[in-house]
Amino acid sequence: MAEKYWDRYRAGRSSRRRFLGGVVAGGAGAAGLALVGCGDDDDDDATPSGGTPAGTAAVTQAGSATPATTPTPVDPYAGAKRGGTYRMDQSGDPPTIDPYGNASFLTKGFASYMYSRLFKYNAGVGVKRRELLPVGDLAESAEASPDGLTWTIKLRKDAKFHNVAPVNGRPVTTEDVKFSWGRATAESNTNRSQLAFVDKVEYPDAGTVKFTLKSPNAAFLDVLADANLLWIMPKESDGGFNPAQQAIGSGPWIFESYQPSVMIKHKRNPEWHVKGFPLMDAVESAIIPEYANRLAQFQAGNTDLSGVTAEDILAVKKAMPNIKLWGDVAQQLSMIFFDPDPASPWAKDPRVKQAVSMATDRESLMDLAYNVKKLKSEGLDVSDRWNNVIPAGMERFWLDPKSAAQGDSKKYFEYNMKEAKALLAAAGFASGFDAIYQYTANRYGAAFNATAEAIIGFLNELGIKTTTDVQDYSSKYFTQTFAGNFKGIAFGLETPFPEGGSYPLRLFTENSLNHSKIVDPELADLAQKQQQELDPAKRKEIFYEIQRKNAVKMHYIPQVIGAGTTWTGFQGWVRNYDVQTFGYGGGTETVPFRWMDK
Repeated sequence: MAEKYWDRYRAGRSSRRRFLGGVVAGGAGAAGLALVGCGDDDDDDATPSGGTPAGTAAVTQAGSATPATTPTPVDPYAGAKRGGTYRMDQSGDPPTIDPYGNASFLTKGFASYMYSRLFKYNAGVGVKRRELLPVGDLAESAEASPDGLTWTIKLRKDAKFHNVAPVNGRPVTTEDVKFSWGRATAESNTNRSQLAFVDKVEYPDAGTVKFTLKSPNAAFLDVLADANLLWIMPKESDGGFNPAQQAIGSGPWIFESYQPSVMIKHKRNPEWHVKGFPLMDAVESAIIPEYANRLAQFQAGNTDLSGVTAEDILAVKKAMPNIKLWGDVAQQLSMIFFDPDPASPWAKDPRVKQAVSMATDRESLMDLAYNVKKLKSEGLDVSDRWNNVIPAGMERFWLDPKSAAQGDSKKYFEYNMKEAKALLAAAGFASGFDAIYQYTANRYGAAFNATAEAIIGFLNELGIKTTTDVQDYSSKYFTQTFAGNFKGIAFGLETPFPEGGSYPLRLFTENSLNHSKIVDPELADLAQKQQQELDPAKRKEIFYEIQRKNAVKMHYIPQVIGAGTTWTGFQGWVRNYDVQTFGYGGGTETVPFRWMDK
């Protein structure tokens, strides 16, 4: 189990503290943090063979050997067909194509096609999302000191940048890591605080990076694998070319062109360090803001995959009997958050926020957003879980707000408009008050928009008379409201992090994306403690305590978007569609290992 990884690490470190990392796909997993290495296949054009792609290794639990009787796995790539163009869609333009120029999910998703990281996740055939663990990308090995404070990482020798001027296919070195680390931790980078636990980084030679931490960190490799943080760019990005106009990395795809509001195109990198991949020649992503148009293009066969709303899923399934459907719960947190003005009603008394939470009918919202009752009646496996301040999809750390384990604060998740009004009156607002309510309606889709509108009704019924401000995502919501520069009440989506500790660190500590500018020493302390706690059981309890305490104070009021089952439709000819990852790493972790069988 993933949550036992540090137990395995500690058990094996006395005899084996060197962890070798292989590149990943096709079922290659990691046993805890024991990243098992492998040899290289120098035949770039070789047909994938064995149970995992060339250049990967099957992984066993630390300290154990593969039984001699283990059968040879079936090769998932035995019938793979090369070539073709993978046609996708997306809802909007990235605010910038420079991965350090903006924290938008569209920018990070774009980056995953061209840029490698030191580590990535072991997405592959048969690997469930909750089983994903960090493995080497550009890293060949990682060795931890006995106290967990020092990590020595060796770079792969076969990793090269794209053969594009002015970089021209040269090897990746620690000079590039140094440059990229500087950009990741620069004052201008909104995600820099997530790397603040690193004391210093040293570069002893061209192939070695040494991280010294301020304290042991249970999620160190997860942080490096997070497709939000450390993209390795060539040092030539500093003056040799403009990374806001040209993307040159060492990943599976070479940037070809970008026509705003129309199309982004990539082509296969024939010298990617995962030998034999990608399988397809090119990827195209059509920029189509309107969901109805995206669905129409998919139904016409003009795209190979597209998101389908829960409202439409049954009709699409009936109209397109040959499509393949993928339903999953995202590790995504939606929440109501508030401005930090100390003169505001919510700052004066926590009962105001408690009232807002209790005025929210989450069960009805789940049905509105995810069509739960109807889809269950049709036999589809759909989630009816609710987000806590840790997303429902993050099972290792999520505390079920409906459960007895939530404690007395469970009542603040339950819909009770009468009690909500009583709380508001007890806080001194029996007649309610006026407030601006803001969200973006041009980025997150129909379910988000419907939920945002429904919340207006809950607020007004409670007595909070809203003036609605529907904001453009790029020009106002993301740059101002999401960054905490707003007045009133806001509804939004948090970045989907692959490791649970990132949520409390962002939301409750001194972070530029602490959206409500929360200053709560108790929660800030717990956020730091979970990061340093290496015992999985104790760390989980800290996560639970964070969720219980936020439920009383409701600094952030969890909402249901991101908690239900979301659906992606794939054309019948797409193979390996069920290779999935989380966060923004799909361009590296999933798309290179799919193919089309038309």
